[in-house]
Amino acid sequence: MTARGYIVAEAKVHDTAAYERYKPLSLAAVEQYGGRFIVRGGPAEILEGPWSAPQRLIVVEFDSVEQAKAFYHSPEYQQARQTREGAAEMNMLVVTGIDNPL
Repeated sequence: MTARGYIVAEAKVHDTAAYERYKPLSLAAVEQYGGRFIVRGGPAEILEGPWSAPQRLIVVEFDSVEQAKAFYHSPEYQQARQTREGAAEMNMLVVTGIDNPL
């Protein structure tokens, strides 16, 4: 079984109206590449360590790291990124999940 891939992103939104135009484009690209939002900007609470509370945290699950990267590099998501330009700062990474036989 292939391990799932997760995109984890932190967004600092500067222009809410422009960011709202980005969200449906991002959602469409995520869905097109088989992704599922696990976390999409809900409240975050620091439990331990010197974290900085993220303004907006996003976690998207894909069937594999390769699929997550295909989403990120896709023309559809690149268009969404262009729409987001100037509206938010984004830190994003991809991580391999654990194999789960269930």
